[in-house]
Amino acid sequence: MSEAGLSEARLAHLRTVIEADVKRRLYHGAVIIVARHGHIGLQANIGSADEQQTRPLQTNSVFSIFSVTKALTNILTLRAVELGQLALTTKVVDLIPEFSGGLREQITLFHLITHTSGLPMIWTPKHGMYIDRLADIIAAICKYVHSVEPPGERCAYSPLANQALLGEILRRTDPKGRPYRTIVEEDLLRPLGMSSTSIGVRADLKSRHVVPDFRGNVANEHPSSSNLGPNGAFEEEHAEMPWVGAVSTVPDLFRLAEMLRRNGALDGARILSPATLELARRNWTGDLPNELYKVLAHKRGWVPSPAYIGLGFSLRGTAHCHHMFGTLASPGTFGNYGAGSALYWVDPERDLTFVCLTAGVMESNDNIERFQRLSDIAISAAE
Repeated sequence: MSEAGLSEARLAHLRTVIEADVKRRLYHGAVIIVARHGHIGLQANIGSADEQQTRPLQTNSVFSIFSVTKALTNILTLRAVELGQLALTTKVVDLIPEFSGGLREQITLFHLITHTSGLPMIWTPKHGMYIDRLADIIAAICKYVHSVEPPGERCAYSPLANQALLGEILRRTDPKGRPYRTIVEEDLLRPLGMSSTSIGVRADLKSRHVVPDFRGNVANEHPSSSNLGPNGAFEEEHAEMPWVGAVSTVPDLFRLAEMLRRNGALDGARILSPATLELARRNWTGDLPNELYKVLAHKRGWVPSPAYIGLGFSLRGTAHCHHMFGTLASPGTFGNYGAGSALYWVDPERDLTFVCLTAGVMESNDNIERFQRLSDIAISAAE
């Protein structure tokens, strides 16, 4: 047993399983950390950034983390609530007046952060538009994206609109009048020492950036204002996409996860209060299914499970179901994930932290099964 209280044999097996996956070309490679009580039991970089296995992954490889970006936006939203700049009961239209019209005037920050807004599940507010400029995205949402049902009735995961609106709300209510990307840098990344994380691909990170290889597993494209190709938004230096636009490393995301494991503070930097995290780790969607993942479950013949969404975090919950956090995780396990490639979670009961970023985007259900398997092996290492 290691200092972390983790079985070295099980962690070695976890590494072997990932190596076998890469050899079978299920994905190109992975960087992973598994830790307990804050002590790292496994830190490994396996495979490559590319399909040809010519660019070995490094501990400091920089990945596009896709929807894990939502975690950064959500944490800063909760922080703004703590500081009295916002309230979970605040209506979006009160801060973004051009969002007026119809049922969407009833939407609050609580609805956005729990994916119960009643807005449609969209990847772009207007077909063919570039997505890397927040101001243009907000203008398009206000013009084209209207409620399909009253807020609070269903849990329909929002790929774009909810966190785009939250990012804009952070900008409009910031006492210093800073852009969204600056708020993230100064209020979250810098205090946590996440020096290889940025909104957009910061110039000094480009040489380490693992450009996403979607491998035909994502139907939509992600065009950018500089015309860098069909998925160029993930290569833009100044992109501001509060829903998918961050890049990071596994060590940096481990610091974020450790802040959450330690009830909101790390190395003297207090980001959130224990009271906020206690509230955020509750299941606020009850037994409602996640409508997006309900469709995916039906494709495989799986029984849809409850969404289990807190305030900005996904939760494991109690159902016996397919889940990226594993079937062995305690019900209070919480974290975030990103399109077919990125995952972190914290199991408070076992004091266990898991962070994994991978190259080569997988199909959604294959990804769920992959991370469920890896998570279960990691959890089984706890002694």
